[in-house]
Amino acid sequence: MKVDSRAGGAPRSVAGLPTGVELLHDPTLNKGTGFTDRERQLLGLRGLVPPRRCSIEEQQVRILENFRRKPSALEKYIFLTSLQERNETLFYRVLIDHLEEMMPIVYTPTVGEACQAYGLIFRRPHGVFVSAEDRGRVAELLANWPADDVQVIVVTDGERILGLGDLGAQGMGIPVGKLALYTACAGLHPGRCLPITIDVGTNNEALLADPLYIGLPQRRVRGEAYDALVAELVAAAHQRFPHVVIQFEDFANHNAFRLLQTYRSQVCAFNDDIQGTAAVTLAGVYSAMRVTGGRLRDQVILFLGAGEAGIGIADLIAAAMVEEGLTAAEARRQCWFVDSRGLVVAGRGDLAEHKLPYAHTHQPLPDLLSAVEALRPNVLLGVSGQGRTFTREVVAAMARRNERPVIFALSNPTSNAECTAQEAYGWSEGRALFASGSPFAAVVLGGKTYVPGQGNNVYIFPGVGLGVVAAQARHVTDEMFMTAAKTLAGRVTADDLAVGRLYPHLSTIRESSAAIAVAVAEVAYAQGLADAPRPADLAAHVAALRYAPEYRDYVGGG
Repeated sequence: MKVDSRAGGAPRSVAGLPTGVELLHDPTLNKGTGFTDRERQLLGLRGLVPPRRCSIEEQQVRILENFRRKPSALEKYIFLTSLQERNETLFYRVLIDHLEEMMPIVYTPTVGEACQAYGLIFRRPHGVFVSAEDRGRVAELLANWPADDVQVIVVTDGERILGLGDLGAQGMGIPVGKLALYTACAGLHPGRCLPITIDVGTNNEALLADPLYIGLPQRRVRGEAYDALVAELVAAAHQRFPHVVIQFEDFANHNAFRLLQTYRSQVCAFNDDIQGTAAVTLAGVYSAMRVTGGRLRDQVILFLGAGEAGIGIADLIAAAMVEEGLTAAEARRQCWFVDSRGLVVAGRGDLAEHKLPYAHTHQPLPDLLSAVEALRPNVLLGVSGQGRTFTREVVAAMARRNERPVIFALSNPTSNAECTAQEAYGWSEGRALFASGSPFAAVVLGGKTYVPGQGNNVYIFPGVGLGVVAAQARHVTDEMFMTAAKTLAGRVTADDLAVGRLYPHLSTIRESSAAIAVAVAEVAYAQGLADAPRPADLAAHVAALRYAPEYRDYVGGG
């Protein structure tokens, strides 16, 4: 035991722990008023915390009281961020125990507002910023990160944050929020999570003119220099953390598809906007089929929005239709897209490469309503990022052609949802099977209560990531996302469907994530992609990896 040289000074360390103020300033160790009398004595904390000891349950009461008094969602976000920065254990305990109340704050929809204000509310870093000025020394930046056993990296370049567009370095709120949900929903230890933002500038004029903007005040780097920086980051990440999973998040379409194609076969990587969104949507459609009684292969799917989310969903749905007996061409023919210029059809001269597989032979149609009238879809999926585009006329047309029309308004944040739950149920006379990307409250219509499901990727990516970590998989495959979708859909109960909910209740998400993790790990072993020896009990192995936010006794006898 090393003792401070001052007379009567507290030890500088006990059992490898810092003491005194230094201990209180470490959010991974700090327990606030939760320290025992013995800990206070031996760790030099007497007088530095109030004398009354509070259990973690009692501390939660105080946190919730303060949280609920905050006048706005952004103020609640700032409050929870402050809690995370001073007492990580308590933060995750509150988040897990009150996930339904907290998730809209730590992630969608509030995280979008937080990213917009990030330069103003920034307090202390929560991850690594890799800027265009760091070419050639990215490995040095990652060496500065204190944890050695990072298992999951979530990385963004901030160019397409939710439906808000280019927020540059202020997009850091996205990987921070996603990784908080990895811990809350799947149990991944927070010390094994690393948020990264690639800062190559921004083309957002308002941010470039903002003196409080925290990123490089320059226009975005493109082309070879951009690709070289990403390649250097991927290589450095896998050199420092050999079994890390890299999750690409909120990249613009022109980078998202090609980065996924470049790296999915080289390293353990996936794109949540493409693959995670696809899996959670497919799970919701499977649940809807339990109500309608139809087969997936017979459904006509119409998408509003032909970006990375829409194409990713269509690819996975088409793969699922192939499992049901269609050819790949037949399956793609069941999926149609409407973009900003109308129906995506063969021969249209403005089509990006990723739209071509879904450009079918048909007369041009100018808008969504005309496409609904002509194609008579069973399922309408909104991934446009454009709010209120599912109009009364569109929803009514879907309801005329389907006894139970499937309508998913998946764009985030809430202001960008293609329609609200109230509109979907009201305009369809309560017959719609509805899900959304952002949460909506229950709707009472004609004396019946409808509980909309939230088709949020949080049902998928934490479980997939945990399963990949459990197996130390070398790659993340489409089969893993297909399995995740089926596992999630299988956890929807008859009671859920009875009230209109197409996803399991959020209170069960840790169990759903664990089930998905086991299923994904099974795929990794079956495909020969697992580096970890197969355990005798895979479910027990996954359970043993899960972090539980409880205070530990630092000195014994407390």
